[in-house]
Amino acid sequence: MLVRRFLSSASASLPPTIRQLLALPPPPSAAAIQVNGWVKSIRRQKKVAFAVISDGSSEPGLQAVFTDVTLAKHLTNGASVRLLGTLADSPGAGQAKELQVSEAEVLGECDPESYPIQKQRLTIEYLRDHCHLRARTREIGAMLRLRDSTTRAIHDHLHSNGFLHIHTPILTSNDCEGAGETFRVVPSSDTPTDSSNPPPSGTTHAAPSEYFGHPAYLTVSSQLHLEAVAASISRVYTLSPCFRAERSQTSRHLAEFWMLEAEWAFTSSVAELCAVVEGVLRHVLRAACSGPELAELAGAHDPRPALRVLADAPQPWARMSYTDAVARLAAHHAQNPSAFAFAPGWGKALQSEHERWLAEECVRAPVFVTDYPAALKPFYMRANAPDDAGGQAGGGERGTVACFDLLVPGVGELVGGSLREERLALLEAAIARHGLSRAEYEWYLDLRKYGGAPHGGFGLGFERLISWISGIESVRECIAMPRWAGRMLL
Repeated sequence: MLVRRFLSSASASLPPTIRQLLALPPPPSAAAIQVNGWVKSIRRQKKVAFAVISDGSSEPGLQAVFTDVTLAKHLTNGASVRLLGTLADSPGAGQAKELQVSEAEVLGECDPESYPIQKQRLTIEYLRDHCHLRARTREIGAMLRLRDSTTRAIHDHLHSNGFLHIHTPILTSNDCEGAGETFRVVPSSDTPTDSSNPPPSGTTHAAPSEYFGHPAYLTVSSQLHLEAVAASISRVYTLSPCFRAERSQTSRHLAEFWMLEAEWAFTSSVAELCAVVEGVLRHVLRAACSGPELAELAGAHDPRPALRVLADAPQPWARMSYTDAVARLAAHHAQNPSAFAFAPGWGKALQSEHERWLAEECVRAPVFVTDYPAALKPFYMRANAPDDAGGQAGGGERGTVACFDLLVPGVGELVGGSLREERLALLEAAIARHGLSRAEYEWYLDLRKYGGAPHGGFGLGFERLISWISGIESVRECIAMPRWAGRMLL
C-alpha cells in the first residue's frame, strides 16, 4: 500500500502554467486542460465573453473564450479562477492560442471598485505603498521573472566553471566591511532568568540581550565565511541576502539586498578576478538578451542592442588603476570646475558622481578600476608591492591594495573584489592597524596558519545588476519587497 501510494504521488504533476501552454503545441482538440490564474481583463458581449487570464508565469496572458456567457457572470478583474476547456488556435488578432471554456469556478472574489491595481497607470510611490499586490503589474512581474532568469544564468555559468554553491550564515559575529553599518540581533524578550529556575549545573547563562553570549549581527557580506570554506573547497559562491543599516535614500541603496559573492583559491592576479567577473556578466547579458523579460520591460528605449554589444565585445572591458582614474577626474575637474560637487584627489574615495563620469563619459562602457589606496579599503585586502599601480607597499601613506571596483553606466559601482591577504604577518599588522580585536579574528588567522593559499573573490549587488540590465532607475523596483531607512511595510 505504501509503495502504491508513493508511485501514485510521484506520477502526479501540476497542470501546465500559461507560459508552458503558450510555448507548447496545442494538445489534441478533444483534450480538456485546466488553467488557474487571475483575471486581468473581462469583456462581455451578448453571445460571447472574453477574459485574459494570467498566472504570472509570463507577460502575455491566455485569452479565455466563453460561448456560454453565464460562465463568465461572476468574473471580475483581479479575481482568482479555475477554468476547464480546450486549447485551440485563435482566429482573432493579438494572440496565437485561446482557451474555449467549458467550466469556470471563481476561487477568490475581487471587488472591482476597491481593487487597488486598476487599469490606469499607477505611480511608483503608489505601488510601493501596495507592494503586496504590485507583482500583478506588468513591470514588476517582468522584473521578478528577470531576477529568476538572471539567477539561473549565474548558477549555470559558475557551475560550468567548477564553483560550488554554499549556503552561508545570515547571523554573524563580525562586521566584514568594518563600516559599522550593521543591524544588531537581540532576543525579542528581555525577561531576566527566573532565580527559582536556574540553568543546569555546568552551563553558562548569557545575558538576555546576548543570546549567543556575545554580540550578533545580520550579515553585511558572506565573504569571510566563504573564505573559510574556500580553504577546503577551492571554488565557492553564494547568492544570499545581506543587510546594511545605511540611512542613504538614493536609488542605489537598500537596507536588505542580495549579493552574489564568490571566493576561490590559488589565484594571485587582480586581472584574473576581473576576467572571472566579466565572464559571469557577459553570460548574464547574453541570457537576458535572449529571454523574453527585457522585451516585456523595454519601453521607448530597448537596452538589448547595447547589452549585446557588451556581451559579445571582442576585447576585454576597460581597466585602469585608481591612480589613473583620479588623474583623469582631476583633469576634467580642472577644465570644468563645476563638473563635480566633490573635488577628486589621490587618497580620497571616489564619489558616485566620479564613478558615473568614469563609466558614462570617460570610458562610455563598463570599466574596472584597480589598486585603490589601502586606507580606503577593508583590512583583508592584499597589500600591493611598492611598484604596483604607482603606489607604495600596502601599509604606507600611499600604499595600495590588490583590488578592483567595476563601474557601469547608469549605476556606478556594480562589483567590488580583491585578492585577500594570505601572508600571516601582513594580515596581523592590518588587523592591528584597523583597530580590530585579534581575538575575534583568530579563526581567520588560522586559515593562513594551516595551509593557507593565495585566494581572492568578489561581491556583486544583485539589485544593481537587475537595474543595469533592465534600465529600471531605482533598485527599490528591482526587488519584490523593498526595505530602506524609515520604510518596511511588510
